[in-house]
Amino acid sequence: MAGISRQFPLPDPLLFADGRRVTTPSAWPARRAELLQAILDIQYGQLPPAPERMTVYLLHASELPGVPDTPLIHYRLTTYPGKFSFTVSLVTPPGTGPFPLVIDGDGCWRIITDEILALAVRRGYAVAFFNRVELAPDAFRSERDDGLYTVYPEGDYGALAAWAWGYHRVVDLAKQLDCIDGDRIAVTGHSRGGKAALLAGATDERIALTVPNNSGCGGAGCYRYPDEDGERLEDVIRFPYWFSPRLRDYAGRVAELPFDQHSVKALVAPRALLSTEALGDLWASPHGTRLTHEAAKAVYRLLGTEHRIGIAFREGSHAHLPRDWDVLLDFADMQFDGKPAARDFDVDPWAL
Repeated sequence: MAGISRQFPLPDPLLFADGRRVTTPSAWPARRAELLQAILDIQYGQLPPAPERMTVYLLHASELPGVPDTPLIHYRLTTYPGKFSFTVSLVTPPGTGPFPLVIDGDGCWRIITDEILALAVRRGYAVAFFNRVELAPDAFRSERDDGLYTVYPEGDYGALAAWAWGYHRVVDLAKQLDCIDGDRIAVTGHSRGGKAALLAGATDERIALTVPNNSGCGGAGCYRYPDEDGERLEDVIRFPYWFSPRLRDYAGRVAELPFDQHSVKALVAPRALLSTEALGDLWASPHGTRLTHEAAKAVYRLLGTEHRIGIAFREGSHAHLPRDWDVLLDFADMQFDGKPAARDFDVDPWAL
């Protein structure tokens, strides 16, 4: 592998388990399927199955506060079998569309503020957001007695996989709405929500753009080469309910993992992927995230889509700010509409 991976060796995503090398784009889907299976088996667990059907119930329609003629609509999605429900809110620009859509699962933290929503709609984007902890609790507990666990109690999946499943159901909703362009759907999330967004994009090829923000270990970061003060595998498995129980087997043995997070990024290829990072957020390993970006580029390069993978850094700490959304929307404009970007999406702050 080229570039940074020579200095920091990571498992080669273009190498089959039996030693065969992927040398043509036509061979990538088979390797992708093999890699996806290994990543789900060890790290996240198998996502619950897609529902047999889903109903959409309109709860309330109003306007985004302070932004006239900007619809804010709340839906209840109910999936079957099992009759599992959760709420999704949708903001769209004035007009009929169809609009590109950004899906965010961080409604539980209210990270996606009215300021961010107003920014997105001014730039012509719809935003759907939901509370991912309705899908699975984000709490230290041994019981799996809430959320999706009541419908699929036997799965080996952790909360990250349940949250990713929620993103997929919002994609289902988007595909039913005339006001949304189903070919221009992006997903994003912050911190552990960014970990879930990356997994959602890696496992659903209907998602055209995946943007994890400050997602760190188990997200866009690097298990083998975290930053000096960055989160490590031994730290992240203190949240065992996020993952498959098999990930704990690699504590103290991270070099034996048959993949690293560049492999998860590679699953998104050839679709668009952007990692947004804060240089002061050392716990989320901005340097490690740069390493996985460089390593994942090998797959994009093989597929002739290197222009679809990007990374962006800002000064500051652990947050999902309006300026992060500006970067996201600049990249989306470039990927969805071919608009030239005024910024570099392949920055290396550590280049000599």
